[in-house]
Amino acid sequence: MPDFHWKNLTLPVLVLLLVAVVVWSEAIVIPPKRTGRVEVLYWDKYTEFEEAELRKIVDTFNASQDKIFVNFLSVSDVQSKTLMAIAGGTPPDIAGLFAPDVAQYADAHAIIPLDDYCKAAGITEEHYIPFFWNVCNYRGHTYALPSAAGSTALHLNTEMLVKAGLDPNKPPKTIEDLDAMVAKVTKKNPDGTLIAGGFFPAEPDWWVWSWGYFFGGRLWDGKDKITANSKENVRAFEWVRSFSERYGLEHLLSFRAGFGNFSSPQNAFLTNKVAMEMQGVWMDNFVTRYAPNVKYTTVPFPYPADRPDLVNPTLADTDVFVIPRGAKHPNEAFEFIKFMESQKGMEMLALGHHVISPLRKHSKEFLAKHPHPNIRLFSELPFSKNTYFPPQLGIWREYQSEMESAFQSVTLMEATPKQALDKVTARMQPKLDSYLKVIKLREAEGK
Repeated sequence: MPDFHWKNLTLPVLVLLLVAVVVWSEAIVIPPKRTGRVEVLYWDKYTEFEEAELRKIVDTFNASQDKIFVNFLSVSDVQSKTLMAIAGGTPPDIAGLFAPDVAQYADAHAIIPLDDYCKAAGITEEHYIPFFWNVCNYRGHTYALPSAAGSTALHLNTEMLVKAGLDPNKPPKTIEDLDAMVAKVTKKNPDGTLIAGGFFPAEPDWWVWSWGYFFGGRLWDGKDKITANSKENVRAFEWVRSFSERYGLEHLLSFRAGFGNFSSPQNAFLTNKVAMEMQGVWMDNFVTRYAPNVKYTTVPFPYPADRPDLVNPTLADTDVFVIPRGAKHPNEAFEFIKFMESQKGMEMLALGHHVISPLRKHSKEFLAKHPHPNIRLFSELPFSKNTYFPPQLGIWREYQSEMESAFQSVTLMEATPKQALDKVTARMQPKLDSYLKVIKLREAEGK
C-alpha cells in the first residue's frame, strides 16, 4: 500500500494541520502503563458524561482478556491532531473520527483499509443497517466502522404547543403544516420583537447545508457535477428565506442572539424559546441533563405537500473508528474495534450515549433498557429511503463551508436563493473537476 504523502492532502487538510501545529503544545500522549500487554493508544473526541461512558466500555474490554490494554485518551480537535500525528509518524493506533471525513482521510492515504481485517473477523455489510455500512465504505474499500450512530427527527415541545392551542398528538406531516403551526406558536411584543418562536432553520446551525435534501435536492450527481443550484435546493433556500421575512430580519437576529449554547441549560429548546427543532437522538441526553421537566415528543421531519415520496426524511450520521496509517499495533487495534462492533460492545455504547445502534439486530433487552423514550423511531428512520448524508468527497468540508455561507447570505437577505446557490456551484465545480482529475491520476498510478 502507498505511504502517506503530504502531496495527497487537500487545501482544507493543510489548513487543519497548520491549526494543529499551533495547538500541538497541548499534551496528547500519556506515558504507557506497564501492564505486560500490547498497549493500544486510542484517541476520541468525547468529553464529560460521554467520555465517562466510553471509559467504562474500554475498561470492560481490558478486563475481558490479558493480551491487549487500550489506553483511551480524550483529544480535542481530534481530526487535525490525528492528521498531524500521522504526518509526524506518531499516530494513535485507533482514532475516533466523523463519517463525513472518511473520504478526505482515505484520499490522503491517512487511514488504512479494513477489508482484510473485516473478512477475517466475519464482519460484513449484513451485520449493519445499510446506511451505516455504506458511509464507512469509499471507492470499493471499508476504511472505517461505525461507533456512536444517530438519526434526526422533529422535536416538539408539547407544553408550548398546548399553550398555543395545538394538539401535540397531531404533529405536522408536511412543510406546509409546520409553517401553519409556526404562525400559531410564535409570540411577539407589540413592537414586533419576539418572545417565542415556532421553528428556525438555523437552530441549531449544524445542518444548514442540508435543507435541499428535504425538498428532493442533492448536492452533486454522484459523478462529476455539482448540483447546489438545482431547483429543489433553490426551493429549500426560498423556504429558509421566508423565516427572515415572516419574523422580520432584525427581530430574528436579536431573538437568536439571546440563545444559549446547545450543551447548556440555556439551550433555546430547553428554555421554551423555540417550540420545534430538528435534532438528533442524542437530544434526550441534554433534556435529561439540563431540563428534565421539559416535556417533548419526536416525529419524522415533515416533507413538502407536493412531494409525498419524501416521507420519513432523516439526516443520519455516525462517528467512526479508523486505524491511522503508521499505527504501531494495527492488529491489536482491530481486536478492540471488533469488540466495539459486537452486539455487546455496540449496545453498551448506544445505551451509555443515548443513541442508536448501527447494527441490524438488537438484543431483546436493548430497546427495553434504552433510556430514550422514542428510541424506536430513531432506530427505524435510517432504514428510510430518504436518509441523507453529505457527499462522499474529499473536498466535502470546503463544500460545506460554501453552503453555510450561502445559507447565511440568504438568511440575511443579502442574496436571493438562486444567486447564493449559483455562486456555490460556480466556486465548487472547478474544485470538483480538479479533485476528480487527481483521483483518476492516482488510480492510473495504482495509488
